[in-house]
Amino acid sequence: MKTEALQKQNKIDLETFYQALEDEPRLLEEAFETLLEMVNSEPESAKKLALLIKKDFHELYKEIAELCKSDEDKGNAPSCCGGL
Repeated sequence: MKTEALQKQNKIDLETFYQALEDEPRLLEEAFETLLEMVNSEPESAKKLALLIKKDFHELYKEIAELCKSDEDKGNAPSCCGGL
């Protein structure tokens, strides 16, 4: 009985949290930054997150790949065009 009440309370708390993230884009950005800092400090977690993004969030994966491709292209350009 206590477990069920606790689960219900946790669900309510998370719904409020998720709503706040939707309402305030800056909060969402801060939450992502915090999560990514945590993941970045653990190589195994970073790999798991990367695989999750690649598998389940394909549009995000494509955007990241495109950004990486753009950065690689800049590296091959003359310095006057943004390359090094």
